[in-house]
This record gives sequence, structure tokens and C-alpha cells, in this order.
Amino acid sequence: MKRAKRAATKPAGEAAFSEDEISILQFRIWLKDVSPMMWRRVQVLSTMTLREFHGVLQVAMGWEGIHLYQFVIHTVRYGSWEAGARSPAVTLGNLQLRKGSRFLYGYDLNIPWEHEVRLEERRPVKPGAHYPACMGGDGNCPPEDCGGPEAWMWQRDKALGPDLHEDLATALEFITEIGDTRSLALLDDPDRAGELQDVNRLAIGTLGRRAKGGLTHI
Repeated sequence: MKRAKRAATKPAGEAAFSEDEISILQFRIWLKDVSPMMWRRVQVLSTMTLREFHGVLQVAMGWEGIHLYQFVIHTVRYGSWEAGARSPAVTLGNLQLRKGSRFLYGYDLNIPWEHEVRLEERRPVKPGAHYPACMGGDGNCPPEDCGGPEAWMWQRDKALGPDLHEDLATALEFITEIGDTRSLALLDDPDRAGELQDVNRLAIGTLGRRAKGGLTHI
């Protein structure tokens, strides 16, 4: 007599899935209109909803989740209700995506930041593995509210341009002065505080961001 398949645990009000219906979906996501390319590779369960997938993309890409979002799949928009999109409660498995299928993920819809998402593989669940997971990637996530791809690349190029050494020297001067005086009194001077803020945003903030890589449980 065959043993009954155990159903995956689902929140109240949602349908349960048998083990045979659950698979691992591997997606590659890249941020459009930004050079060099910024991308991530993630693996998630097919029972994950688009709302949950939005959370995964925010963590993997390095966003902070403070703006509206939407997915555009088969010409249908899912996402933030404020944007007039359909509910993102639909599961990835129910979207009937095929290997190679592509769709758009938009974040901060006033700009917006557009990501292209491609389904690379559909695999069986690996016992003992944890999902979702970020399998790799490259490129630094832009900071929030930096004005969009064109403005961000201009800021980055400026930060990494001929003035970089001068900016870093200025930052070191501030750090040394704070360390010597053991005081943040210099920040009471609006001009000096503004100078430090500009250096931090253009130089240290740019160099300090790192892409997520390797096997990372999200």
C-alpha cells in the first residue's frame, strides 16, 4: 500500500500542494539600463507567491523595500494595489512559466528601476536544502532615491573619477579629527557636516556596497 503524500504547509485560506507539485525555480535577475551589469541568481519554491518573491528580490538585489513595485507577466500587472495592479498573491507555479520565460519586475515606479527576470531551470526539491537562496551575482546595488539609472551612473562615475583620492583624503581627515577629539562637535558646523555628507554619498557609499555572491539563504 502506497503511503500518502504529505501536503506542504500553507497559510490558512490557501490551497495545499503535494510534494509532487512542488519544484525549485531558478531565476536570473538583472537590473536594466545599468552598466556594468548588475545581476543575481536565486532559487525559490514554486509555491512562493509573487508578493513573497518581491521580498526575495529586494533582499537579493539590495533594495530597501520602501517603494511601490509591480511584475508584468504575460501583459498582466501584479503588485502594489496603489498602482492599480492585480493582487500578487498568485504563486509562481500557477503562472505556468516555461524554461526561458522572461518577465519584468519594476521597483520605485516613479523612476522606475526595471529588472528583467528569466526562468533558467525548474528542478526537484533537494532534501536538506534551504530556500529561497541566492546562488550568485555581480554588481553593486544603487542606493535608494538616487534618481534612476542615468543619474546613478553619473554619480558613480563622478565618485570614481579624478576626485576620488581627494574625497577619500577628506573622509580620512574627518575620521582622524573625530578620533583625536573623541567628539562629534565638528558636525555642528553646517558647512563641514554638508561636506562630509557629500563625500560619504559619492565616495564611501559607492565603494562600500557589495554584491551578494555564493550560496546565501535569504
